[in-house]
Amino acid sequence: MSTNTTFVWDREREERLGFDEAIFCAGKSIGQIETILDAASAAGRSLLLTRLDEAKIPAAFSSEIDHDPLSRTAFFHPVRSASTSGRVAIATAGTSDLAVAHEARRTLAYYGEQATMFADIGVAALWRLGERIEDIRRHRVCIVAAGMDAALASVMGGLFRGPVLAVPTSVGYGVAEGGRTALDAMLASCAPGITVCNIDNGYGAACAALRILNSGS
Repeated sequence: MSTNTTFVWDREREERLGFDEAIFCAGKSIGQIETILDAASAAGRSLLLTRLDEAKIPAAFSSEIDHDPLSRTAFFHPVRSASTSGRVAIATAGTSDLAVAHEARRTLAYYGEQATMFADIGVAALWRLGERIEDIRRHRVCIVAAGMDAALASVMGGLFRGPVLAVPTSVGYGVAEGGRTALDAMLASCAPGITVCNIDNGYGAACAALRILNSGS
């Protein structure tokens, strides 16, 4: 076990918020991640790990980790067996937005919420959204991941009755500015009531969806 990290659990987070602590792995060393996993194993805890590259998975725990390279998420000893489906839709403007969308999907799955994915329905070919909108409307919450001009979020905000959680992605050329243009477009949307998350923050969008679902409203 590495000893170069002191890890203190936020033990009451699940009681307070309805979801427990996740481990953000970007910027952490393999040794630090190993220390955290060792502590989780000793405490009999499961963990959701985000922004975890395969090269950083400690060899000692590789057989105990369910890693998804697209979303860069991992489950360590997941214990939730209950599964709910049909409440959250995740829509992407293009396939380039899938990494962010799958981070949201995997976060929800860790907490027993099986989201429905609607990929590549951006407004460049609006008929693609038209063909899927009735299926999307069967869900309580819709997460929208979009880069470039992020127009899908505004369109969805005008068509979907429930909460729309918009996630700008860092997809696009030049003036897209690594997702800043998408973020500004979502914030300036004329569709009322859209909630906007940080750039590429699929995890944050999933947690917002969990808060809505756990509120019982």
